[in-house]
Amino acid sequence: MSNNQSSHGDDIRPLVRALDKPPSEWTRSDLVSFCMKEGIRTINFRYPALDGKLKELRLPVNNRAYLERILAGGERVDGSSLFPGLFGAAESDLYVLPVYRWAFRNPWKPDELDIVCRFADSHGEPAPTPDNLLAASARSLRSKGGARLLALAELEFYLILERHDDRFTGKAQRNYHQSSPYLHGGEIADEILRVVGSVTGQVKYCHSEVGYIDRIESPDPEIDGRRVEQCELEFDLMPCEDLGCWLTVARWLVRVIADRHGASVTYLPKLDQGMAGSGMHLHLALERGGRNIMIDSDGELSDEALRLIGGLLEHAQELTAFGNTVAASYLRLVPGHEAPTRICWGKSNRSSLIRIPLNFRTDKRVDQLMNPDEKGEFPETLSRPTIEYRSPDGSAFPLLLLAAVTICAAEGLDREESSRKARELEVSIDISSHEESGAGLETLPVSAVDAAAKLRDRRSFFENRGFGPKLIDGVIRKLEAEADSGLNDKLRSLPAAERLTESRRLMHKDLHKH
Repeated sequence: MSNNQSSHGDDIRPLVRALDKPPSEWTRSDLVSFCMKEGIRTINFRYPALDGKLKELRLPVNNRAYLERILAGGERVDGSSLFPGLFGAAESDLYVLPVYRWAFRNPWKPDELDIVCRFADSHGEPAPTPDNLLAASARSLRSKGGARLLALAELEFYLILERHDDRFTGKAQRNYHQSSPYLHGGEIADEILRVVGSVTGQVKYCHSEVGYIDRIESPDPEIDGRRVEQCELEFDLMPCEDLGCWLTVARWLVRVIADRHGASVTYLPKLDQGMAGSGMHLHLALERGGRNIMIDSDGELSDEALRLIGGLLEHAQELTAFGNTVAASYLRLVPGHEAPTRICWGKSNRSSLIRIPLNFRTDKRVDQLMNPDEKGEFPETLSRPTIEYRSPDGSAFPLLLLAAVTICAAEGLDREESSRKARELEVSIDISSHEESGAGLETLPVSAVDAAAKLRDRRSFFENRGFGPKLIDGVIRKLEAEADSGLNDKLRSLPAAERLTESRRLMHKDLHKH
């Protein structure tokens, strides 16, 4: 068990409490007995398709024998519809098989049990789908020295709210950690925190972010004239395969909760000029034998941590193909907005591609700093060092992005040169404010078309590590369909009013695409 994970006795998840054992120990018999005892009437199989959205297959609990059958053998689905381009009509049958540890009681329907599934082919082998690609990538990394990759995500999004009145109007770009009554979507954010926390058991916090637009203008009637507030939901560290599951579930839950409140939500990377974009930063840590190995005995980054950084920096350009998939992504990745443009890393540096955040390791007991009379034992597990990979945004398909990141991490761990590369690319100043200091650093792609070209040049690296050629072809086609080559230069050449209109059209065209 990782240091950040609680025992099942004090876990908040209803199903953990009911089964009285941690999810890693759940069996089919446990779930069947729970369903029979609790009067579960419907099983919802849930799984992400190639569009990144969570799909569902609803199965009635007819009797115990039927329940045993579907939990053991899964069901059949059409792979050509779920993964267009990956499976043709002649090879489209797939099994969806429930992963017992990914079961959860439906938050709003007490007689329904939801279970996230993975895919198998007609031979009973893992299908060449993103879920299995991530699992295989994680296994490959563990084989290189026995380390396990843990990850957490910062899921940023914009709540789209009706403007009922003009009271407590906020200020643009001043909404960071705002509270009610200036936070108009506070009730929605509260429910997101409670529900996603009770389903996953892995939420650190939910808070309002910088972005606020009091009355947005848009060609899309769903958001035109609405008030929009940016929020962030952050998870705690967990195995990267589990993050792939729960991040996909959380994106669905956030949408459902917003809809229940008469609001909407979008994960678009950018909503308006000069306004904060929404990222999906990933924090990564290596663990061996249940111990975080990112820091050495002197409190400095370990060689493994430097190799991890080096592996990500080495492949940073082609990684944008999985983490930044629409034209609006490259309106966010511009200097001056705490979004990276140069390939480098730095400690506590929000202008770099990889940041080393505070890790809760200090020389003194911080509890006694503010509470000098505190005499209780100080927890030994507070320190949880990570690296933060800052370029991805909400247009990413989480499973593909995590699989690609894991592959690059494994490559870094396997090569001594990776730590040397990391040392060469460390920066200590805000390069977004001192562009001349970053002149010698490579840049991230400047468009989706550019990202496609970088992936095409390095496709063999991913194909040799499990990414199928059809999958790579599909990613490239999707990026090239954005047709955004030279986008920022074209926008700069337009008169101000036309530039704003065209920018909004590009930003808002994918409101619910991901």
